[in-house]
Amino acid sequence: MKPVDLSEILDLTAYEKARPEFLKKIIDLKTPRRISVGDRLTFIFENRETVIFQIQEMLRAERTVNDQQIQSEISIYNELIPQKQELSATLMIEIPSGEHIQSELNRLVGIDEHVILQIDEDSLRAQFDSKQFEEEKISAVQYVRFNLSSKLCEKFLDTSSTVAIQIDHPNYKARTEIVGMSRASLSNDLLTP
Repeated sequence: MKPVDLSEILDLTAYEKARPEFLKKIIDLKTPRRISVGDRLTFIFENRETVIFQIQEMLRAERTVNDQQIQSEISIYNELIPQKQELSATLMIEIPSGEHIQSELNRLVGIDEHVILQIDEDSLRAQFDSKQFEEEKISAVQYVRFNLSSKLCEKFLDTSSTVAIQIDHPNYKARTEIVGMSRASLSNDLLTP
């Protein structure tokens, strides 16, 4: 997918006017792109539209109007856009507020070696953004990519194949099949040049 360009970003006034309709559109788009794996991990798969929304919301929250600062935000968020034969997601580690958040996060250190996209008998480990990761600590928000080969892309697009996200961490094991509207939405990402 091509990166977001400055010309695609609305100024604050124009965005405020368009926001209610844009927000509804993004909620509808994100719903099938939000995939929970077990009770702690949720993947929100990104594309150009979700990234444009995140940029607009960040600029709105920070009241950013300077083109150089806007371009800086665009450059950061463009890293979330999937490339050819790739799926990109924001991984949220969701821990209820009453629990010991840090100790729960510590239990998941090393998760970057245990997130798998399973397509029939083939498996592909997620690539985590190394800028966010430390050996002894983990953040509750991670950015991951699945770089599919041509063969795996074809299998993903073939509706007779079984596709799932699997976690095989020693302290967290879960698996969720990607089906229905979720599968169709992600397949569209793989078909978008």
